[in-house]
Amino acid sequence: MQIKITRTIDFPDPVRLARYRHCPDLGPKILFFSGGSALKNTAAELIQYTHNSIHIITPFDSGGSSAVLREAFKMPAVGDVRNRLLALADRSFHGNPEVLRFFAHRFPGNTDQNMLEWELEQMIKNEHPLISNIPDPMQKIICHHLNIFKNYMPDTFNLKKASLGNLVLSAGYLDSRRNFDTILYIFSKLVHVRGIVRPVVNKYLHLITELENGQIIAGQHNLTGKETAPISSKVKKLWLSSSRKNPVPAEVCILKKMAKLISKAELICYPVGSFYSSIIANLLPSGVGKAISQNPCPKIFIPNTGNKDPETYSLDINEQIEQLLSYLRKDDPGNISVNNVLNFIIIDKENGNYPGNPDKGWLKNMDINIINTPLVSQESRPFIDARLLVSALLSLA
Repeated sequence: MQIKITRTIDFPDPVRLARYRHCPDLGPKILFFSGGSALKNTAAELIQYTHNSIHIITPFDSGGSSAVLREAFKMPAVGDVRNRLLALADRSFHGNPEVLRFFAHRFPGNTDQNMLEWELEQMIKNEHPLISNIPDPMQKIICHHLNIFKNYMPDTFNLKKASLGNLVLSAGYLDSRRNFDTILYIFSKLVHVRGIVRPVVNKYLHLITELENGQIIAGQHNLTGKETAPISSKVKKLWLSSSRKNPVPAEVCILKKMAKLISKAELICYPVGSFYSSIIANLLPSGVGKAISQNPCPKIFIPNTGNKDPETYSLDINEQIEQLLSYLRKDDPGNISVNNVLNFIIIDKENGNYPGNPDKGWLKNMDINIINTPLVSQESRPFIDARLLVSALLSLA
């Protein structure tokens, strides 16, 4: 039997926080749709209170060393997944600092390829200082996966600036018949990850963007403004394609196990980060919005502060909410109501710097509540303080 109850809470709730901190193994299942880096500090703070958070990550990154792996093996990007796994790792375990140092290491970009291949071989043989300090069985597992990668590595593969963590994840993915679950399980046990991390889909796909000025942008790295010039027009439409050269929309659906994972969440969060390439991109596969709408838990949007996201060119906060709702409801706009996919907007009106002010009347008509609470500290200004954000989310869970 299921019943629905309504309760009044203190916000933030210090008693609830103390309870979670005392027993994080029984902490709430807070689900985040995001990319890999924006929630780094939040994830590290979160594991003090819950070991059950769920992180749905975009696997469409087409820049940096991820692009080299994607093109060599026609596989999803693993860099953002790796970043979140490391952020959730428990650093208190013996050997973990050494393992995390290894997974965060990159080959230099100014070294000869032959020298890099020799260095990789030294790691495989356990004759490299980055490996020799790692205790067993972690050491043997890492060496084994580096050897797997070497066997899969094409002769033309460029190791310059390659992330060692990405190489290990890619090796496990390829050796498991292109199944992410096996290597993510091994990796999570290896570094004691305190949460669940999954890519939203296990496919080689490209993020395609159409701007209002008619420009078509193929590839996530060309949208973010980090590796190329920022966009100079609003985003009109976003979709996924199996080809950058012929960027027609691809039919992409989430698996039943992803829908089941979403259904287990006790709170769903659309957090700070790159608005389109991190949040909206996660909502593009069919079935995501439907799965969210069928989960009765609270759903929260936390807008960026500081006006530093190039992707939200000329978008005010209300337009961001409108865009978010559009993609959340796209599976079935006639039957997915607004309050099935979004219930709260959390802002810091006093200390945050937002593009415009939320339209209270418009939001009230849609039954979306605004929560005004401290999120920006003196130390974090103009950005959100991870400690304050985690406190707010846990109080609602």
